[in-house]
Amino acid sequence: MSHLFPSQHALHQTFGSPLNQRARISPASKPTPLQARPELYAAYSVVDDAKNKAQQLSSEAQKEFDKASDAAKGATGKKQLELYTPTFYAAATFGGLLACGLTHTAVTPLDLVKCRRQVDSSLYKGNFQAWGLILRQEGVRGIFTGWSPTLFGYSAQGAFKYGWYEYFKKKYSDLAGPENAYKYKTILYLSASASAEFLADIALCPFEAVKVRMQTTMPPPYKGTFDGISKITAAEGVGGLYKGLYPLWGRQIPYTMMKFASFETIVEKIYERLPGKKSDYGKGAQTAVSFTGGYLAGILCAIVSHPADVLVSKLNANRKPGEAFGAAVARNYKDTGFMGLWNGLPVRIVMIGTLTGLQWMIYDYFKMFMGFPTTGGAAPPENKKNL
Repeated sequence: MSHLFPSQHALHQTFGSPLNQRARISPASKPTPLQARPELYAAYSVVDDAKNKAQQLSSEAQKEFDKASDAAKGATGKKQLELYTPTFYAAATFGGLLACGLTHTAVTPLDLVKCRRQVDSSLYKGNFQAWGLILRQEGVRGIFTGWSPTLFGYSAQGAFKYGWYEYFKKKYSDLAGPENAYKYKTILYLSASASAEFLADIALCPFEAVKVRMQTTMPPPYKGTFDGISKITAAEGVGGLYKGLYPLWGRQIPYTMMKFASFETIVEKIYERLPGKKSDYGKGAQTAVSFTGGYLAGILCAIVSHPADVLVSKLNANRKPGEAFGAAVARNYKDTGFMGLWNGLPVRIVMIGTLTGLQWMIYDYFKMFMGFPTTGGAAPPENKKNL
């Protein structure tokens, strides 16, 4: 019967010998260079924990945003704001105030150097050299010269610009009809933005006059915004606050037309090339698209409006009392020359690109917070969708 059971040799080959004490107590061989190192497992665990905590914080922050957004929507009594109502226009106005006021104030140091180099191109060799000189001569406050009229002026301008843009876009769209509004949407964007900027610059101009004089005169002649307004009106009358209005229109209206029309078109093209619909993407993705479209639009804006921007700086700084607008422009152009109209363009491209991207991101994020969709291209009319 012994042939029915495995031999001792077969058992030893299969399971090893429990009597082989040397094999049991022999020290483990050293790990090879490619072998996993258990002592690093703790480090991997820390990294994983950090990732998990970051994801948890992100999800919690998103939940808090959604709660606040739902509360804002609930305050209106609706799940989503109805478009083109007084509440909608109020929200657009406040969103524009935030978008323009905060961003322009944040880049005051860039704007300071740009304005001074436009008035006197030989004053500084570059931005960093300029900031170093200003810091040594005027201190940290000198770097932010003009922040107060910038905050007041561009908050007012942003409120008018975005609020009136939404109004005129709806008004002109209704006048044209759904078919023509979609077919000629670029003309619609250009017309609505030009109308909005015409009104917005009337609100901006007094503050722009104070800002430019504070930034281009050393030392600054005014202690702040309202000190500047009172001194200018005392010396030159109310007209002194608006002596730069025509060149401001010449700078800002083309700038805003490019800003809104190109942004709407760029964002529409981005979504056309992305998989799925715009509504399929979350808040983070939509605001990223808004920033990208805004930055690209800002580059175009800076190029289109820069010559007028140079003239605005020069006219606010050295236009003589009683001098006719045409004569002042001719005199400054003669002094500056064609190439001089492009002084400071690289700085302005960086500044305006960043500004415009951040403005659209803030504005659209606020719109989503309040419960209505982001900006970016017109939807096709219903009968086109059904074809």
